[in-house]
Amino acid sequence: MQAADLPLIRTVSRPAVHPDGTWAVVSVTRPDLEADAVVGQLWRVPLVSTGSTGGVSTGSTSEATPTRLTRGFRDTEPRFSPDGALVAFLRAAPQAAPQLWVLPVAGGEAVQVTDRTLGVSGFRWSPDGRRLAFLSREPEAGRYGSVEGIAPAAEGPRRITEWSWTRNGLGYHRDRPQHVYLVDVPDVAAEPVVQPVPTAQGPAEPRPTVREPRRVTTDDVDHSGIAFTPDGASIAVLAEREQGAGQVGRSILRVLPLAAGAAGGGSEVELGTLGPQAVAFGPGGELYVLAQDHSPDGKDFVARNAALYVLSAWADPAPRRLTDPETQELGHEPVPLADGGVLLVLASRGTQQVVHVADDGVTTQLTSGDVVVTDIGVGGGTVAVSYGDPGSYGEVGVVADGAIRRRTDFSAPLRAAGVVTPTELTVTGRDGYPVHGWVAVPEGTGTHPTLLMIHGGPYSSYGVGLFDETQVLVDAGYAVVYCNPRGSAGYGQAHGRTIKQAMGTVDLHDVLDFLDGAVAADGRLDGSRVGVLGGSYGGYLTAWTIAHDHRFAGAVVERGFLDPETFFGTSDIGSFFGLEYVGEKPEQVAAQSPQAVAGQVTTPTLVLHSELDLRCPLSQAERYYSTLKGHGVETELVVFPGENHELSRSGRPRHRQQRFEILLDWWKRYLPVA
Repeated sequence: MQAADLPLIRTVSRPAVHPDGTWAVVSVTRPDLEADAVVGQLWRVPLVSTGSTGGVSTGSTSEATPTRLTRGFRDTEPRFSPDGALVAFLRAAPQAAPQLWVLPVAGGEAVQVTDRTLGVSGFRWSPDGRRLAFLSREPEAGRYGSVEGIAPAAEGPRRITEWSWTRNGLGYHRDRPQHVYLVDVPDVAAEPVVQPVPTAQGPAEPRPTVREPRRVTTDDVDHSGIAFTPDGASIAVLAEREQGAGQVGRSILRVLPLAAGAAGGGSEVELGTLGPQAVAFGPGGELYVLAQDHSPDGKDFVARNAALYVLSAWADPAPRRLTDPETQELGHEPVPLADGGVLLVLASRGTQQVVHVADDGVTTQLTSGDVVVTDIGVGGGTVAVSYGDPGSYGEVGVVADGAIRRRTDFSAPLRAAGVVTPTELTVTGRDGYPVHGWVAVPEGTGTHPTLLMIHGGPYSSYGVGLFDETQVLVDAGYAVVYCNPRGSAGYGQAHGRTIKQAMGTVDLHDVLDFLDGAVAADGRLDGSRVGVLGGSYGGYLTAWTIAHDHRFAGAVVERGFLDPETFFGTSDIGSFFGLEYVGEKPEQVAAQSPQAVAGQVTTPTLVLHSELDLRCPLSQAERYYSTLKGHGVETELVVFPGENHELSRSGRPRHRQQRFEILLDWWKRYLPVA
């Protein structure tokens, strides 16, 4: 894979499974270099095939050929109505916010449901299929284009009293809170709206093309996590709550009645110290909550896994924990089953598997092997998933007999362009600790310069799925070594919490020991020609590494957490993140700060950052780069305009391609391939 192959990356959404269980609808999106945008449509995927064979990512797909269902610029997030007659989805035109549409399954054109100034970000069907609840931001009057002619620079001042006021990828959010709205589903068989023309008496009054929604939530805070009660009379939502100094952001769970004239505040579900992340109602009215325990002081978030809790009814004051957060890292919105329990995604050692959690807490793993399940859909007794593996970026499969039966092959063009399957490796570190990771080596004979790649987070992980970063570097002739050191996710909380207020200690040892072990295990890796790179926390550990180990011919520090002292008050998570990870005392912060030891760096270093990064602000890179420059280090600062912390994952396609080209140019200069 090369940088120009970015358009071959297909990302597959959660499968919306038809109530009869025989087919699903997914959104398939891709970066388009000519449009300089992510584009995509909805696809129909048959889930039942008489010629299918079992196993993970195996079997013929000739009888399960997907077909394109829509032709919008970017159509995403499909969901079937309860009776399966309609598919609701989000459609975005170029340079426009996404709106809610519905498409009749029997045939016909899609009908627009909303026309919101700032678009729609998520939605759910009511149990009777007559209404849609959706999330949309409500701009303060005179801001964000709500009044024609008022440009951003002419808006009034923002008066801030909270600890958090911006979010990476969004910007200011307090003056455009996200609310829940309710709207009737349009009659897709009705006559289309035709606009009248002027008469001699003057211009005609425009006819509305969409129905006016009713706002359900009242507090001017961000809301998320929509879930209807089984009878459709109420709706559960997560409402942001302002926390105190040093406390991690948290939401409260409310159940709001939907009857006209009902009290807007609803009832708060008492969850104690739990911070709910996702909710769902079971068929019997039980309420499932995926939540993280932040401890009584509301601060302890480092490597804290979410656990699944159940309440026999939403007014039940005693949530019952069903899973063990110490050993189980669960994610995804709970998917309730008709016969009890829910489906969730379990992260483990670089994989993501589907698990069933029963109401008595018994957890059963339903998939296995080298897969990364990203989403789950259920209908008619069929469990479908979107997932990746070493040869596929995103596919649709059916869960059966402990495995995934693949139904699509959207990644075939990418494999045809050329991909390498990494080799799994575990290295015993200097203190006896096992370090788990992977090694990807170019095809052919001879030795290759070797790059040590470090992931972000820190409570994140590399996985077994096809990864464009690895593939592009391998195609250029580099062996790539990457692992999940202590501090990473997917190996239990104790593994992740080891580096709390000890960053740059055992995590540094783990990545260096893994590099040494990989070189020793594979003669194709040239240990005398090595480089190091990483983003976010990976940028932190890269900067920390080159201040303490001078073997590297070059380094790339990308979107790094580089200056913990100035992170507080400038990052969108600065009010709590650094305080827990590196501590509050000045001597603690200095002992874990790459900025404090930047004067020790001699390695040529590329500092790469995004202009609108609010997670690790641009000032982190600017100060670090200036310090290297002042000490005579060969260095370069690259700033991408208009991009945020997610440049490498969801930035403009042309910027993503240019980023790869800049990286390869840097390595060509300082670590050339023979």
